Amino acid sequence: MTRPLAIDLFCGLGGWTEGLLSEGWRVRGYDIEAHEYGDERYPAELVLADVMSLHGADLAEAELIVASPPCTEFSYMAMPWGRAKQIARALRGEDEFPEGYNGSRTVAELTALFNACFRLQREANEAAGRDIPMIVENVRGAVPWVGKAAWNHGSFYLWGDVPALMPEVVGARKLPGCGHGWKHPDDPRHTPGLDFTRLAGKAADGIKQAGLTGLRDNGKGSRWFQDGAAPSGSKSSARKAASAKIAKIPLALSSHIARVYHPGAIEVAA
Repeated sequence: MTRPLAIDLFCGLGGWTEGLLSEGWRVRGYDIEAHEYGDERYPAELVLADVMSLHGADLAEAELIVASPPCTEFSYMAMPWGRAKQIARALRGEDEFPEGYNGSRTVAELTALFNACFRLQREANEAAGRDIPMIVENVRGAVPWVGKAAWNHGSFYLWGDVPALMPEVVGARKLPGCGHGWKHPDDPRHTPGLDFTRLAGKAADGIKQAGLTGLRDNGKGSRWFQDGAAPSGSKSSARKAASAKIAKIPLALSSHIARVYHPGAIEVAA
């Protein structure tokens, strides 16, 4: 029996793909680069391509599309920093962009990759002559720019064809990605109220985290952020590796979506 095909756009290290593979899908991932860090790499068929250059007809054989377009600009503008707020105001036409800024200059540029996912779905539906469900994941900071999310799994916000029934998220709180607040509870620098239900690389489901061993502390001797990736340049391999791991979809979420949309499950429900 042929396994159903899922398409994973902006696939990264394959958080969506791992759950899909575990539930009997075959998966084709698309990304502009191959994320390979030591023994970690994308676990299925990988197509190196700019998602913006694709046409939905390329995806028409799929039974499901999942996507995680880059969230860097959305995340930055959600930060409580003067520069971040100024950029957000500038994008709304309420201020000038700060000196040295080289990001998106219009809201259309900012949301282009996010909107491309829905364009591809429309084109794929037309080419296939049927509806292909799609789930798009991003961060809470995207909401002011792309609209209200249908649901969230901790810090993983979802748009598109999100099922009515979703897995319960226990103790999933958004934690700062790489700075103040993400400390061991016994550390005097720890910010009270953050969730540390699973230490040593096993944060609660729904928390964007790197899955590394050791306590998440950027201080000397820490293993969080790839054993000192934080001081590295933004384009360094260490920083890219840490970012790719943080962005991975939790298995509880990806496997649930995989089960709900598996054609076998749909036939049983019918």
